[in-house]
Amino acid sequence: MARKGRAIFLVYTDLVDDQYDEEFNAWYDTQHLPQLLESPGFLDAARYVATKGGPKYLAAYELESVQVVQAPEFLNRTIPPWDRRMSPRVIGKNFTRILGEQIYPNALEQADRGMAPALQIGRMSVPDDVDAEWNAWYNDEYIPGYRTVPGVIYARRYRVVEGEVRYTTVYEFEHPGVPGDRRGGTISARAPPRSPGGCAM
Repeated sequence: MARKGRAIFLVYTDLVDDQYDEEFNAWYDTQHLPQLLESPGFLDAARYVATKGGPKYLAAYELESVQVVQAPEFLNRTIPPWDRRMSPRVIGKNFTRILGEQIYPNALEQADRGMAPALQIGRMSVPDDVDAEWNAWYNDEYIPGYRTVPGVIYARRYRVVEGEVRYTTVYEFEHPGVPGDRRGGTISARAPPRSPGGCAM
């Protein structure tokens, strides 16, 4: 059974007060995430806590397509009372949602693999006049090099359909220490074309 699709749905949040932390995690782990996994088109999901940067919490959902969370059936689903109290929209801050459609690789690969133990997420926008060159560099040089780093399970890129940036990249790691250890891999030495300021990769 496929556990990866052509879309990713990322939900980030901090909490307005630490007093909500225990109940928020109980709600997410025992009710909210399991309910969404029963929804048509939701293939897999996991929650993560930031080891650096933020927001603190991330829920990552693997979707068949972006239409899964745009369909009237999903948008008009019944919202349980616990959701109305514990939703990040109610007790969260720095709440961010990203819905992305996969652009690299072109085809599904290893679609039966589960959720990774650790993720690194890149969020970026680039000027229109370098968009094509940037994507060619990222897809043909940067990502293939990153995939050779020990501990990197996989890497995928998405065009953002809903969110504040144009692209997001999801790197799947065996453990949180992978980003700082590139000694065994081959990362492209050529600089990205007119790299935009603040670009996180």
